[in-house]
Formats: sequence, C-alpha cells, structure tokens
Amino acid sequence: MFVIARPSMRLSGTIVGSVRDANWLTPERIRVYRLILLLAGLLSAGVWLACSHGGMDPAGKAIGTDFLAFWSASTLALSGDPASAYDLTRLYAVERAAMVSDPGLSSFLYPPPFLLLCLPLALAPYFVSLALWLAATGGAWLAMARKWAQAGGVSTIAILAFPAVLSNLGHGQNGFLTGALFGSGLMLIDRRPWLAGMVLGLLVVKPQIGFALPFLVLAGRHWRTFFGAATSALLLSFLSLLVLGAGAWTGFLGGSGTGRAIMEAGLVEPGKMVSVFAAVRVLHGGVVWAYAVQLAVALAAAVLLTMVCRRGAPVRAQAALCVTASLLMTPFLFDYDLPVLIVPLAWLYGESRRRGFLPWEKAILAVAYLLPLYARTTALGLGVPTAPIVIILLMGAVARATLHARDEAPSTR
Repeated sequence: MFVIARPSMRLSGTIVGSVRDANWLTPERIRVYRLILLLAGLLSAGVWLACSHGGMDPAGKAIGTDFLAFWSASTLALSGDPASAYDLTRLYAVERAAMVSDPGLSSFLYPPPFLLLCLPLALAPYFVSLALWLAATGGAWLAMARKWAQAGGVSTIAILAFPAVLSNLGHGQNGFLTGALFGSGLMLIDRRPWLAGMVLGLLVVKPQIGFALPFLVLAGRHWRTFFGAATSALLLSFLSLLVLGAGAWTGFLGGSGTGRAIMEAGLVEPGKMVSVFAAVRVLHGGVVWAYAVQLAVALAAAVLLTMVCRRGAPVRAQAALCVTASLLMTPFLFDYDLPVLIVPLAWLYGESRRRGFLPWEKAILAVAYLLPLYARTTALGLGVPTAPIVIILLMGAVARATLHARDEAPSTR
C-alpha cells in the first residue's frame, strides 16, 4: 500500500525542518544580520534623541526614564534624609522639579545598599550623571560580556547589537550593573571562588535577580564562593546602615507594598514585564494563579539546576544554567534586566560551535538573542507573553548542552 503525502503535509514538514536545523542561518548571514541590527539600533536611538525636547523623549518621559528615580533618591539622601527616598510624594517632587514638564512618577524600590551606590549621582547635573552612569555600568557589562564571548567565539559586534543593550540604555536602568556583577562572579567561580563570592554578594543591591544563586552554590558545593558572597552582602548592608541610618531601611521595608502593587494591581502594565507571573497576568489569570504558576516554574528551574550541578557539569555550564533559572524564578523582572542573558547565550553558542549544533539549537539561540527586541511588543500589542517561553526553551537547550560539555579549567573550589 502506498501512502501519498499531501502537499500541505510536505510543506509543513519542510517548514519544521527548516526551523529545526536552521541551515540557512550561516555564519556569513549571521555576520550581516548582527551588523544590520547594530546599525538599526544606532539609527533608532539617534532618531529618538533627535525627536526629544528639553530632556523629554517623544513619549513624554524623561530621557533615562528610570534613572530619574536613582538621581532623585540621591538628591534626597544627600540632603540629609535618606529615608525620604522611599517617600513617593517627596521623590516625585524632586523628579518633577528636575524636568521641564511632568515626567510622571518613577518609584525607587531598591534596598539601601543600592541607595548607597546611588549616593554620588546627584553631585552632578542630571544628564551628566546619566551619561556617566551608563558609561561606567555599560563599560563593566561590556568587559564581562567580552570575557564570556571570547570563550564562546562571539564577536564584540554581536554583543553591542544585543537588543538588551538598547533597552537598558533607553531606561537608564541598572541592568548593565547587575549583569556585570552576575556574569563576572560566575566567570570567577572555578578560578577564584572567594573573589567570585565577593562579587556575587554585591547583588544584594537587587537580590531578586539572583534567586538561583543559592542552588548553584550549595548543589555545586562552592563553599568558598558561599562564604565570600555572604561576607560582601553583609558588609555592604552594614555599610549602608552606617552611612544612611536605620531610617533608610525602615523606609525601604515600609515601601515594599509598592512593589507588590506594581505586580498584583497592575500599577505597571504586566506586558512591560518578562516574568512568569506577569505572563499569567497578561493572559488574564488572577493573582493567585499567577503566583502558583510562578512558584511551579521556579521550583522546576531550581530542581533542574540542582540536578545539573550535582551531576558535576562543568562550572561554566552550571553558571549559564543558573542565569536562566534566576530569570525564571523571580516574579519581578523587566526587559531591561536581560543584559545578563548574554552569559547563557555566549556559553551555548560556544558549545554549539565546538561540537556542532544540535536540533533546534540555532533557532532557540536566535529567538533568545532577539527576545528584548520583541518581548514587550508581543505582550502589549498581541497579548502574547513570549519571554518566559523563550527563556524556558533556552534553559532546556543549556541543560541539554551540559550533557556534552567539557571542563574549561580545573576547579579550585
């Protein structure tokens, strides 16, 4: 008996095969695409700045949007009352006074260790401070990314064209800073574990970005890294208490409800976020369902990371998996937090080039690399929260790649 395949079936199989193998995505085409992406980003940024007026962008927001909260919190702290940085009324008054027109409120939800880091910002005029902030944190992130890129054979142009760069620049956010700390600390675990811990402990400035770190450290038995992280986190927290006073901590803890309101009451549109929690809210799920799904995904990510670490996978492989797990474990995550995604992208790309691309690997790398470019648009415009799905696919690809990975250097735990 002969089975005659229908044209639609053959076409469907051809499309699936084209995506699965992505043979059309050749190195030459990749070089052209990333150059186009970089130039398009530079052009759009130039047009955006050209259309801005009086420090306000075309959308009526301050240039550097969220940085305005950092700079205003610094202004209040330097005035002698650090606790007022967490008073939304007083913070908004400073923000409004700094701009030619109403920029809207940008809240300051970060713990006192981050306020301590922000303390010098208001010593310079707003736009000078913004430029210095982005240059310093961006330079640190680029240095970290190039270290991971060298191991993975990723070019500097590919790093600069990564859409998360433009997202963080536009918001004036701290994604460069947290990405630099996270990626640098993970890079050092197998060579200088104590220093790695000291760097990773500085993520106390934004602790939700590193929720998976305890699982990596404990399951991988990186004890010196553990004690280094605990030491630096406690020292920075204690220093913030000495410099800013207990009032700053009281103000921070008292204002914690604002962060919950942003997630639960939709004070910020869920489509602007890229977490599992926000994805459920975009799909019109209730708060209880959102927390339940977030918890389930977080537990699954933690279990997978723990299994890979206990199996004795190379430390760099564990590190790459840790980043994806962290992004899936936190309910409070925005697209400007995604610069750290360069770590698993660079590691997976390097592994793929070394032993040959596995099925679906090229496609997953491509959609994950472009994620910051379309995540907000698909969620807000189409009601389709793509970010968690893509990060889950990337985590699965990284986990599969750990089975074929080899040690990069002797471990010195």
